[in-house]
Amino acid sequence: MGSKNKLRRFKENETFSNVVQPSRDELVNSNFNLKGNWRKEVFHNNNPLVLELGCGKGEYSVALAQKYPDKNFIGIDIKGARFWRGAKTAIEENIPNVAFLRTQIELIDHAFAENEVDEIWITFPDPQIKYKRTKHRMTNATFLERYKKILKPEGVVNLKTDSEFMHGYTLGLLHGEGHEVLYANHNVYKQEGSPEEVTSIQTFYESQYLEQNKPITYIRFKIK
Repeated sequence: MGSKNKLRRFKENETFSNVVQPSRDELVNSNFNLKGNWRKEVFHNNNPLVLELGCGKGEYSVALAQKYPDKNFIGIDIKGARFWRGAKTAIEENIPNVAFLRTQIELIDHAFAENEVDEIWITFPDPQIKYKRTKHRMTNATFLERYKKILKPEGVVNLKTDSEFMHGYTLGLLHGEGHEVLYANHNVYKQEGSPEEVTSIQTFYESQYLEQNKPITYIRFKIK
């Protein structure tokens, strides 16, 4: 994407009513007015709140929002030029129950209040295979601690990935730390009984992986 294109998207994001772009300072110094108020201020209802972390172009968030009109969805990514696509689609197609937040995932507990979130989706994260990148792995113990802070006690996390490494790493960590694995499948399109929302919604990259016969893995779990 050319820098001209990027700039145009950044500018357009600023005009979208469904895009929230707080500064780091606003989040870290607790001046963020939406923390604890997302349902009331953004969605004007009391429906369950679901986050997609590292939402990319926002396709999954938008598709989930269309599928579950009685839930609120927030796609989160630091790359605003990417989720511009999802935000624009949501406005054009009048999908009121999806919004986008531009921030780093490590600031998630500054953006949401304790027990504010019902469910989290992590879709196709970078597995950060190199050992020194472990701290950026989105299912490491530190990240799980952040998610636990903002999730309701019964809240669940979904991990969908094409990386068998990420799948195995996460399962090992969950079992090792005593978290509750509700469902795990290392090839959701090949095994019967896979949850419908996992197989009926595909991102652009996912359809490419499937064409290459890459297995798509999935874990649903609760953080204890």
